[in-house]
Amino acid sequence: MKIARWVLRLTVGALFFGHGTQKLFGWFGGHGLEATAQGFEALGMHPGKRNAIAAGVAEAGGGALLASGAATPVAAAALTATMITAIARVHAKNGPWAGNGGYEYNLVLIAAVLTLAEASGKRPGWHKAAAALLGGAAGALGAHLAAEAAAPAAAQDPAPEAEAQAQEAGEQVAQTG
Repeated sequence: MKIARWVLRLTVGALFFGHGTQKLFGWFGGHGLEATAQGFEALGMHPGKRNAIAAGVAEAGGGALLASGAATPVAAAALTATMITAIARVHAKNGPWAGNGGYEYNLVLIAAVLTLAEASGKRPGWHKAAAALLGGAAGALGAHLAAEAAAPAAAQDPAPEAEAQAQEAGEQVAQTG
């Protein structure tokens, strides 16, 4: 059983690390920080660059911690926050199934990281998963509230062409997150 947890930790952690570095640096075929920031703006995550950095750091850092087995509940909270935000901002409107752009995959990732949090350390327990879930929900709520507070005024809405381009960039980023 410990080998299975190690494989899960390494796989999910490495993939989150890769996903975060796609956002931050454009590694592994990613869009990089500027394109990700534009996509985040289109998704209503204002300011886009700050949110792109936060998401990239949470995913890369959380993934690295998860893969290494260090601070697993903290890593699980950070990764859960990014997945809850992705569900709320991108996938919820599409229903549960990933084939329709839904949140199925995000929920599986949340379940995986919470399972690893529960099993972590010398004293495993459900309380670690619960704390990671609550921390993740609080982080997602904080990101949402900060984005809403930083939203540009309605008078500053972009022209329809710029809005369409930003929406397209947001959809490209969302497909990878």
